[in-house]
Amino acid sequence: MAVAFARSVSSGQWEFSGACVAPESDLPEGAQKAMAEVGIEADVADVAMLRDVHLYEFDCVLALCSPVLAQCPQLPGMPVVIKWDLPLEPSVNTLDHSDAVSYREARDELHRLVEYFCNHGVLSALLTSGAHTRTVLDSVHDGIIAHDLERRICYVNAAAERISGYSRKEAMGKDCHDVFPGNLCSGKCLFCDPAVLPSLPQQRNIAIATKSGERRQVDMTVYPVNASDGSEALAGVMAVFRDQTREHRLARRAREIEHFAGIIGRDDKMLEIFDLISDLADSSVPVLIQGDSGTGKELIAAAIHNEGPRANQLFVPVNCGALPESLLESELFGHTKGAFTGAIRDKKGRFELADGGTIFLDEIGDISLAMQVKLLRVLQEGTFERVGSEETITVNVRVISATNKNLEEEIETGRFREDLYYRLNVVPIFVPPLRERRNDIPLLVNHVLAQVLKDTGKDDVQISDEAMDMMLNYDWPGNVRELQNWIQFALVKCRGGTIDPEHMPPTRSGASRTPTTRRRRQKLDDASVRSALREAGGNKVAAAKLLGVSRATLYRFFESRE
Repeated sequence: MAVAFARSVSSGQWEFSGACVAPESDLPEGAQKAMAEVGIEADVADVAMLRDVHLYEFDCVLALCSPVLAQCPQLPGMPVVIKWDLPLEPSVNTLDHSDAVSYREARDELHRLVEYFCNHGVLSALLTSGAHTRTVLDSVHDGIIAHDLERRICYVNAAAERISGYSRKEAMGKDCHDVFPGNLCSGKCLFCDPAVLPSLPQQRNIAIATKSGERRQVDMTVYPVNASDGSEALAGVMAVFRDQTREHRLARRAREIEHFAGIIGRDDKMLEIFDLISDLADSSVPVLIQGDSGTGKELIAAAIHNEGPRANQLFVPVNCGALPESLLESELFGHTKGAFTGAIRDKKGRFELADGGTIFLDEIGDISLAMQVKLLRVLQEGTFERVGSEETITVNVRVISATNKNLEEEIETGRFREDLYYRLNVVPIFVPPLRERRNDIPLLVNHVLAQVLKDTGKDDVQISDEAMDMMLNYDWPGNVRELQNWIQFALVKCRGGTIDPEHMPPTRSGASRTPTTRRRRQKLDDASVRSALREAGGNKVAAAKLLGVSRATLYRFFESRE
C-alpha cells in the first residue's frame, strides 16, 4: 500500500521498492478494496524479502514496523531509516482481512505520510543532505571503507577507490576478504579476532595490494561503529587509511626507516629484506632464511608470518638442531599413545598445531637424511602420519626454514637432499652479519639498552662515545645476540649513569676490553665539521674519517645542532 501511494504521488520522479520481513502471498482482500476506493491498485508481486535486499542501493528506508527497523543497521554509506508508527500495526492480526473498513485508517494515514514525505520537501532534503555528505567524503584524501558484522562492504569513498584500484561497484555488498587479495588489512584482520575488537580504534602501518597487484604502504586506523539504538553493541567497523607509499620510498632513500615489523635496521641490506618481507605478505610460498647464528633469522620468519594472511593463526617454531632424530619426528608429526616408551597419551605434532598458520624449522641443515625424506613428503603432499599411527593427516601449513650452514655445500657432500633444498628454497633470504652492516650498530645498541632498562626497571643509562666507538670497531662474531649480551654485561658492571669501555666484557680471544686501535679524538665544532664535509664532497662517512671520529659521533653532533 505504501509503495503504491509513493509511486502515485511522486509522478515517476523517484523510484520506490517494497520489502517485507515475512513472506506475503497476496495483499489481503480488504486492503485491495480500500485502495480501490481511492483509485489505486496495490500488489505484492514486486515486494521482496528484506534479507535479499541490498540496503546500500537505496537513499532512504521507511520502516513501517519494528522488525524492519531491527534489520536496518545504521552504518556509513547505509540509507537513513525513518520509523513510521502506523495506528493499526499492533492490531493487524485481529483485522477482518476481507473488510475494507478495517484498512481505511491505515490507508489514510499512509497516504498522508507518503504525500507529505514526497511533496513537502522531506525526501528532497534527505537526498540533498546525503549528496552533500558523499561530496564531502569523496573530497578527502583518506580512503574510507566500512563493513557490517558479516564483513559485507557498505561504503567506499573515492579515495579508497583510487588507492585500492577497486570501484564501489566491485566492492559494495561483498565480503571484504573476497574483494581484497590478502585482505584489506594485509592479513591482520582485526575483525576476525574477537579479543581485539574491544580495543578499537587501532592504528597500524601496513602494506596492501591494489587491484593491479601493486604494493602500497598505508597508515590505517580501524574504528568501531556502534548500533544506532544508542547501545554500545558493535554494528560494524570503518577503516580509514592514507597512502604513504611515496613518503615511505623517500624515507627509504634518505635512510630514515629504522625498523620494520619488530626488526631494527636501516642498512641497505636490511631495507632490501624489509621490502622482500612486504612482497611475501600475500603469498604462502616456502622461504629459506640463511645467515650466521645470532643474526635474527627467527625474527624475520615471524615478521613474514605476521605481515601475511596467516597472521591470525599460529606461528610455531621448531629448533631442529636441538633434538635427536627420534624425538624430532614425534615433535614434528606427533605420536599416539603407546607408540614408544614414555608415550602415555596421544600428542599433536608441530605441523598439526601450525595448520592454517606457519611452521618455522630452524637449523634445518642439521636434520638427518631419513627425516629429510619424511619432511619432503609433507612439503609435496601436505600429509603425514603420527608416530605409531596409520591414519593420514592433511594440513595447510606455510613452511619457513632457516640455517647457518651452506646447504649447497651440504648437498655436494651428500648430507642434504637436493630435492628438499629446492622445495624449501623457493624464496631465499640472506641475512647479513652485523659486521657487514655497522651503520645499524648504534640503532641496535640504543634499542637493546632501552629494552633492558625497561625490563629491569633501572634508571636511565647512556653509552659513552668511547664505548660506542669500541662497538663500531668490533667484528661481532656472535652478531646481534652477542651485542645483547654485551649490553647486559655492561649494565651489571656499570655503577653510574654512563657505560664506558671498561664496563664491556672481554672478547672471545681474551683481548682487552678497550680497542687495540683507538682513533685520536678531537672536540667537534661547526667550523671543523663544515670544512671536513667540503673536503669529503658532502659524504658524512668520509668526513667522519677526516675528523678522526666515528660516524655515530658525527651523527650525534648533527642531532645536537637540530
